[in-house]
Amino acid sequence: MNKIISTTLHNLGIEDKNIGLSTGAKWVETHGSILSSENPSTGEIIAEVKTASVEDYEIMISNANLVFKEWRHWPAPQRAEVVRQIGMKLREHKEDLGRLISIEVGKILQEGMGEVQEMIDICDFAVGLSRSMNGVMLRSERPSHKMYEQYHPLGVIGIVTSFNFPIAVWAWNTMLAVIGGNVVVWKPSSKTPLTAIAVHKIIADVLVENNVPEGVFNLIIAKSSVLGDNFLEDKRIPLISVTGSTKVGQHVAQIVGKRFGKTILELGGNNAAIVMPSANIDMAIPSIVFGAVGTAGQRCTSTRRVIVHEKIYNEVRDLLIKAYEQFEARIGNPLDSATLIGPMIDKSAVSAYISAINEAIEEGGKLICGKKIISGVGFDNQTFVAPTIIEAENSFKIVQEETFAPILYLIKAKSLEDAIAKNNDVPQGLSSTLFTTNMMEMEQWLSEGGSDCGIANVNASTSGAEIGGAFGGEKETGGGRESGSDSWKQYMRRQTVNINYGSDLPLAQGIKFEF
Repeated sequence: MNKIISTTLHNLGIEDKNIGLSTGAKWVETHGSILSSENPSTGEIIAEVKTASVEDYEIMISNANLVFKEWRHWPAPQRAEVVRQIGMKLREHKEDLGRLISIEVGKILQEGMGEVQEMIDICDFAVGLSRSMNGVMLRSERPSHKMYEQYHPLGVIGIVTSFNFPIAVWAWNTMLAVIGGNVVVWKPSSKTPLTAIAVHKIIADVLVENNVPEGVFNLIIAKSSVLGDNFLEDKRIPLISVTGSTKVGQHVAQIVGKRFGKTILELGGNNAAIVMPSANIDMAIPSIVFGAVGTAGQRCTSTRRVIVHEKIYNEVRDLLIKAYEQFEARIGNPLDSATLIGPMIDKSAVSAYISAINEAIEEGGKLICGKKIISGVGFDNQTFVAPTIIEAENSFKIVQEETFAPILYLIKAKSLEDAIAKNNDVPQGLSSTLFTTNMMEMEQWLSEGGSDCGIANVNASTSGAEIGGAFGGEKETGGGRESGSDSWKQYMRRQTVNINYGSDLPLAQGIKFEF
């Protein structure tokens, strides 16, 4: 292990063997099997985690429910002060934590730092929000009556995060949940346990200094065979937020829905960029490229499809090819500042990349560039791949699916209406964008007959959402919303209140009930 990695681990308190359960500042001895975290760039073991057992989980969840009854009585601005200080701690450790993301996930360093910045930003957002989680005053039809709506915390919030954003999505959920008076149980991806452990070690001092009860911020690292369906079935968890594939989301929805629990589902994306003849091509090309190859195509908002008007199709295709020709020299160690594309998360992801390309070609697609596993010095782990462009039809089975890899499908459109129809004609509905300088096209794109996605952009990438807006999508993307706007309401129970401050008892709808 090189010195940069060992120093980063030391600075963040990551040991060779780590405990897989924390109730905030305290670490609780676990009794499960050993989980190894692997560096996707090299295949080397970074560190190990002693995972939790079902018995460990039971102790933790029981305590979390008890602690919720205390935490919910803290004033929201007081809870937010804890969040503010967490944000300050993250600022102090931004470089090391960002570097650990690069080591464990394979994101380039700039993206690792950007993920930590998202955490900092949502902390700032939540602090301000704590004083404005307002209800609504309504007008009663009855004399001497007041009616309003208010929001109360749900209780224990389960948070299941994916490898590609191992800690930012936790922050999106957690900071909003805890300012609202909830407590959280975090189950991170088994592929990225160390970033989760590092976060809990960073926030520990803040929790102690503010006398936050043990059990408000919970972390449990356990294999899905140990903590899977039983976690989803647990009636003590009124809301579970899950980031993952559509297949995973369908499974989660069925189990949680059966017990009438709530879910926030952030699932697959099949995001398209539409390029019209009036587009600023100098803006469109770098935006498309960033969206397609950033994080090696392993973002839920990665650009998967480019739908180009036939009048400018050849021009856009040639410019994309020219841009892609530069990338093989920029694939490599994610800790190297010159690198633009790091590794896939593991060899199974590489297999999915090759399989999807082969399937697209078998369906009639034309390989323009890519379909290569990078080899040579520094690439022994065989997890680095070349970004790929394929000319395809939107109707291809493989194009209708999300492949978590840097594969970009080029698709022709005859008109804006045709392009919008193709954008919408996939099962997923997360992010989308239109490149145009025509105001009428822009407004049509954003109208009720335009994009059916949860995110609809103009002259901006499908990737790289800001925390201030609600993040999420429609259809098989799951319908959940996290992060900004009024997403906080999903972590609360809504209550309508009627108060009679008069001396009579008028009934609604003018009903008379006399005896």
